[in-house]
Amino acid sequence: MAAPRNIVVDTSRLVTRDEEVKKSMDMSCPAELDSPTAKRFKEGRFPLSSWEFAAAFGVILVFSTGLFCLYLSMPAAEYGKLKLPRTISDLRILKDNLGMYAEVYPTKFILGYCSTYIFMQTFMIPGTIFMSLLAGALFGVFRGLLLVVFNATAGASSCYFLSKLIGRPIVNWMWPEKLRFFQAEIAKRRDKLLNYMLFLRITPTLPNLFINLASPIVDIPFHIFFLATVIGLIPAAYITVKAGLTLGELKSVKDLYDLKTLSVLFLIGALIILPTILKRKRIYE
Repeated sequence: MAAPRNIVVDTSRLVTRDEEVKKSMDMSCPAELDSPTAKRFKEGRFPLSSWEFAAAFGVILVFSTGLFCLYLSMPAAEYGKLKLPRTISDLRILKDNLGMYAEVYPTKFILGYCSTYIFMQTFMIPGTIFMSLLAGALFGVFRGLLLVVFNATAGASSCYFLSKLIGRPIVNWMWPEKLRFFQAEIAKRRDKLLNYMLFLRITPTLPNLFINLASPIVDIPFHIFFLATVIGLIPAAYITVKAGLTLGELKSVKDLYDLKTLSVLFLIGALIILPTILKRKRIYE
């Protein structure tokens, strides 16, 4: 009878998947954990240093001055009625006041509209959805869609480069856990990064604001970011612009994205990432 064999198991190699993910997330951003931003955050201080705040203030000042000069160069109008809408009622009033102005001065109106939209998108000012509805109400579906996609892409690109300059401390301060999660997901999908970014743009999985700010921080190349933004924003922009045609029937912004609309967006997103899923399945097999 053979002697029993002693089985030795190297438990040091048995690392759970959760520990691996945690380790990879920690390794992906070690500098952020010991950075001056993290230290300022732990101490409850403002995340921007003096020069970062000065740079941000300078960029905002340049944009604001240019926008103000543009409005001064426009023909005389009732400027008291020109304000950013916050409700559907405000948007209806603004549309009635700007309808004739847009017909008489189409070039100057479009220039002012684009400047305002890009400014809001660059500096994360809420209300761009109302600007998209206004484009549909004033210009129709086709021209309105072109305007919205152009402005949203230009504003998102400006936000991308602004975040590349001074965004890291702000994002680390506001969304530290979400940034680590996003960085880990991007690291796992480098081979099909465009598909994943398209999925994020089409579906409301992550806010566009966070994507614009976090993309340069997690090293998403600008050409990937740009293509995903141009293509990925089209479905949601089409829904919003088309809703602008029936502005009088719209009661709330929440009516734009009901269960049916969200299901369609997620279906489109699922079709986009399907090649990535099939490729992984073949690799595992």
